[in-house]
Amino acid sequence: METIDVDYGRLRRYDTTKPPLKQRKFFTAVLRALCSIALTGQEYRIEKINMEGITPPYILLSNHMYFVDFELNSIATWPHSVNNIATIDGYYRRPILMEWLGCLCKRKFTTDMTLLRSVKKVLREYGDILCMYPEARYSPVGTTAILPDSLGKLVKAQEVPVVVLLHHGNYLHSPFWNYRKPRKVPLYSTMTQVLTAQEVREKSAQEIGEIIRKVMEYDEYRWQEEQGLHITEPFRAEGFHKVLYQCPHCLMESRMEGKGTILRCAACGREWEMDELGRLHAKEGETEFSHIPDWFEWERSQVRQQLEAGTYHFEDEVDVWSLPHAWRFQHLGKAKLTHDMEQGFVVEGTYNGKLYHIHRPPLGMYGVHIEYDYCYLRPEDCIDISTSNDSLYCYPVKQNVVTKLSFATEELYKMKMAERKRRRNAERPSYTGDKRP
Repeated sequence: METIDVDYGRLRRYDTTKPPLKQRKFFTAVLRALCSIALTGQEYRIEKINMEGITPPYILLSNHMYFVDFELNSIATWPHSVNNIATIDGYYRRPILMEWLGCLCKRKFTTDMTLLRSVKKVLREYGDILCMYPEARYSPVGTTAILPDSLGKLVKAQEVPVVVLLHHGNYLHSPFWNYRKPRKVPLYSTMTQVLTAQEVREKSAQEIGEIIRKVMEYDEYRWQEEQGLHITEPFRAEGFHKVLYQCPHCLMESRMEGKGTILRCAACGREWEMDELGRLHAKEGETEFSHIPDWFEWERSQVRQQLEAGTYHFEDEVDVWSLPHAWRFQHLGKAKLTHDMEQGFVVEGTYNGKLYHIHRPPLGMYGVHIEYDYCYLRPEDCIDISTSNDSLYCYPVKQNVVTKLSFATEELYKMKMAERKRRRNAERPSYTGDKRP
């Protein structure tokens, strides 16, 4: 199935292949000052581990929960210059500023070979810090999102130290599903050198990837309980139904509601209360999942069962906005969005009387970007289907479905990768000759 790009006429798309600029010390200092001002009144602490004597260039990997991640990263890396890998919507209305700050532009969940050239320029020519957010999205439930298999290969090719900046409290302070109502939560970050340049040279890409995955594991609700952090705000469950969209009691999807401190299934009436330590308690009967991430992973398993049974299929009308350039969104109007096991994602519509057909096959996307309340457009759920030169923000008519689409994208990719490996192993010739001494 061939992709037919949106025809924008004379409108020029943003060139994500531009080589990054070196961040000037003036901008580093201004950025540091602005981040400190932004965190005024917020309790935070940054602990540095195994960082003695380390200087740029190195790769900085950070987990991703909310915008405060960027502010803490700027403070943690001061006084050194940092080149951040940023997505196209991060450039929205400020592409020149982002270029001056030395950012590397990328569209979410796309393969961009020119990015490797830019990474090499930052580390080897500029000798700066390269900052990456490998989860490529805010964590929906305060646990580690899927990391790309290519991460170990990218690190291996650069032969520089690897530092991981792991944040705690950022998600609890401003959860992805209700970021407009922050909570009073202290922030704690650890900045740890996890691999020296010598270790990167000696280890395989697979070993490097496994080390990074292990170090970047986190669970904010477990951390909250261990720290004894009481979140007393009376709106702590508002919006949480967007993440916990399926009822574990009656199994109905997209009928959950989150108000105040209560999660409720509108289909069967069952209710759960979120206590001050982030645990769930059923109002009646046995509590299915007191630990919130367990509910989240149970939902994933439900989607996986549908995929394995061959019954998964999504189709809906969507309202589409695109961001071919960084200055403004283009309203493309209504389109049809489908997601199935064979074709993956397909968006079909017309713009200015001309057909467009965006196709992203299952093996072309290990994950997908979703938003629950997109700050640049409408405060509703949307899903971002990106290509190498465009990003389509699709607002479904169906309500509370984007989290399931995210699960399906990840699990379908895993299934297709496993099928590919089995097929390659079956096609590989085996030696049946006599053994020689």
